[in-house]
Amino acid sequence: MNNQVTHIQHTTIADDEIDLKDLFLALWQGKWIIIGTTVVAAIISVVYALNLPNIYKSEALLAPAEDSKSGGLSALAGQFGGLASLAGVNLGSGSADKTTIALELLKSRSFIGEFVQEHNLKPVIMAANGWDRDNHQVLYNREIYNPDTNKWLREVKEPKQPEPSQLEVHDKFTKQLLNVSQDKETGLVKVSVRHYSPVVAKELTDKLIEQLNNTMRANDIADAENSIEYLTRALQETSVADMQKVFYQLIEQQQQTKMLASVRAEYALKTIDPAVVAELKSEPKRALICILGVMLGLFLSTLFVITRFLVKD
Repeated sequence: MNNQVTHIQHTTIADDEIDLKDLFLALWQGKWIIIGTTVVAAIISVVYALNLPNIYKSEALLAPAEDSKSGGLSALAGQFGGLASLAGVNLGSGSADKTTIALELLKSRSFIGEFVQEHNLKPVIMAANGWDRDNHQVLYNREIYNPDTNKWLREVKEPKQPEPSQLEVHDKFTKQLLNVSQDKETGLVKVSVRHYSPVVAKELTDKLIEQLNNTMRANDIADAENSIEYLTRALQETSVADMQKVFYQLIEQQQQTKMLASVRAEYALKTIDPAVVAELKSEPKRALICILGVMLGLFLSTLFVITRFLVKD
């Protein structure tokens, strides 16, 4: 009995060895298919990689702007926070809260829409497909947009129009070009823009930060003015001395907010390391594309030869 089991085991091992030898033989016989397919894949990947336009990234490092009014603001918030809330007056969010608001505003549809419209950036975002370094000009896909006539030519189905909508521009800009990140430990913020043109990437980064600070400043000034107007009316309507004192302090605080917002250029985010024109591309990784192309060709051709061998058996 044991001899029979041993014989069966040896036979199985022998069959496995024969199958493995047959497999290696099939791979050797199909070596030209594998080599040819791998070479073709390598050529295609090289051609594809070389035809991809360079993409450059410009990045700025920012910090929450110092809130010089935080001490007095915190004191007032502790004393009169409830009354201020009823009055519709914001007595103070710290710099971290203001930074969070600024970063969310930076990615919002309304802010990006105003930014794109103010600087006429639709063609640069939606139709650019390269950069002429010698002439310092953005290259456009003329099947989508004609820069000579400023006319959109893309063919789309309803409800889309030849000219991209604000929503389309926002989606592409925030998902493909803009990157915003914050270090939770240090609070430092990185804002970067990717584009075919290193000059455009740098300009867009600078303009984004500038417009963000301007928008945050304008919003806070408007809030302060509304609060002052309300508090002034409330002051005139009360004859209680203690309440009048409270209103005077609140009005003074809002005046300080308005004054500081007016004089600080970098209101919400302060530049630590400004954006520069990139000298080296950030994408594409051409060597990696070629390696992946070769590996894909090798894998597919080997799989084809093995499948053919198994089907024959």
